[in-house]
Amino acid sequence: MLDRTKDISVAAQAWLDDFERMLGKPDSAALAGLFVAECFWRDVLALSWNLQTTASRDAVAQALTELAPKAAPINFKVAPNRAPPRWVMRAGTNNIETIFSFGTAIGRDSGIVRLVPDAADGDRLKAWTLLTALDELKGFEEQLGTSRPRGQAYSRDFRGPNWLDQRNASLNYADRDPVVLVVGGGQAGLAIAARLKQLKVDTLIVDREARIGDNWRKRYHALTLHNQVQVNHLPYMPFPPNWPTYIPKDKLANWFEAYVDAMELNFWTGTEFEGGAYDEANGHWTVALRRADGSRRTMHPRHVIMATGVSGIANVTDIRGLDNFKGTLLHSSRYEDGESWTGKRAIVIGTGNSGHDIAQDLYSSGAEVTLVQRSPTLVTNIEPSAQLAYATYNEGTLEDNDLIAASMPTPLTKKTHVMLTEQSKQLDKELLDGLARVGFKLDFGEAGTGWQFKYLTRGGGYYFNVGCSNLIVEGKIKLRQFSDIDSFVTEGARMKDGSTIAADLIVLSTGYKPQEYLVRKLFGDAIADRVGPIWGFGDGHELRNMYARTKQPGLWFIAGSLAQCRINSKYLALQIKAIEEGMLGRT
Repeated sequence: MLDRTKDISVAAQAWLDDFERMLGKPDSAALAGLFVAECFWRDVLALSWNLQTTASRDAVAQALTELAPKAAPINFKVAPNRAPPRWVMRAGTNNIETIFSFGTAIGRDSGIVRLVPDAADGDRLKAWTLLTALDELKGFEEQLGTSRPRGQAYSRDFRGPNWLDQRNASLNYADRDPVVLVVGGGQAGLAIAARLKQLKVDTLIVDREARIGDNWRKRYHALTLHNQVQVNHLPYMPFPPNWPTYIPKDKLANWFEAYVDAMELNFWTGTEFEGGAYDEANGHWTVALRRADGSRRTMHPRHVIMATGVSGIANVTDIRGLDNFKGTLLHSSRYEDGESWTGKRAIVIGTGNSGHDIAQDLYSSGAEVTLVQRSPTLVTNIEPSAQLAYATYNEGTLEDNDLIAASMPTPLTKKTHVMLTEQSKQLDKELLDGLARVGFKLDFGEAGTGWQFKYLTRGGGYYFNVGCSNLIVEGKIKLRQFSDIDSFVTEGARMKDGSTIAADLIVLSTGYKPQEYLVRKLFGDAIADRVGPIWGFGDGHELRNMYARTKQPGLWFIAGSLAQCRINSKYLALQIKAIEEGMLGRT
């Protein structure tokens, strides 16, 4: 049937029927016959309880053979009410992409299979990529839509506490500790707290800022998000349809406040997380919190989730002679606005997004600006080039697009981004030629994989051009290379040619240290060494120690863009719920 039918829905269901039948045996050789030689299977908790990617036909078949008996996957069906099977192009390969549903012994699940003709087997349709992902745990479904809570606890008892009384009691933690403590109240912290709330896992967010949203509100004055609104929703509450394509920082910060209120999240502002120690015998943490009023609180959560971003501590680079400078010296994390520097001279060191944006903000405020480049930087116009990676989000539903994003194995994502980077280079040729002409050093990521993999491996090293590059090409913002600086002196930077760049302000846009530095500071060497590197890929196809159990029981990490946090918070929350219900071990 697979090689005879022209109905791709029938072809897709036939493959799923064969797959289910062979999983029920299971037989490694028979399963291998359903896949092309160079294939990938990404499992997100459904069969393995891990986030893992397996490559090549024999390895995929062997892994499925080992995992299927315990997981007991059944009832594979082309998913109703989702995008139907269709021919699409992914990573340069034309394929039939099919969203399907299935079940396991413990959960309800979704997946995507991409079928391609196998030239080595008479063009029979076989799987090129396969995703299996856990959606919900049986017996612990989220109370959404027609299953929403009815509110009997406060809507019918006129003598008891009302809704506000209950919210205040929940928020105060006067007589209890949270099951989960989330450190950081940005998009990562809000996303995971919202997911855990729906799974009835008692969760408290703590953040040192005075107001919810300040982690965006306090950034530099001109900041807007660099990707488009349709990609950036938080779980459960999409942005209103009349919102601007590029969201201003203060608008996003205010939404965070509204989100916390609407989703009934427990959030303590003005609260510093001072560190914690893990009690192996009792399976909980002892953590120290310092409130803005000077009071302290010790808590014993079973889980601590670090939601402090891809990187934790500002990287104030030790630059020789910089202490000689007698003007104002700031790290980019402390830069707010260029208005107070009108008519003054500024040096911005670093050519990532923050460095360019700060230089442009200073120039727009009437400062004389020199941008200093330390290393080659990827530059791409914000439109259309930087948005090419999000093309799928311009059509279809958010639910489908998030599943598509989760389904792409890292090697194929890299291949896709090599293609997108080449396309961007052609679209941006005039700009890139102009930058090269004035001495700006360009790069395009490791093996040409572009800005996305710079972000996924190092958290920066690129710039989405919203005008600063044009100002550099036009000479309105001066460009110098860090390698041409001999030393820093009282009045600015002394160059190797003997000239001096005078400055009233130097901004170090030198990024942040990797998150493991923060882990070492807060939890000590033993835990930091046990966990190891955070973010990036190492030798595998999954981000290291992100969204999944780590070698330190009860310690979790979530970070990334709003889309990454929205997608992966679901899977992190399901793991914690499964642990709390005794369905999954802590490591």
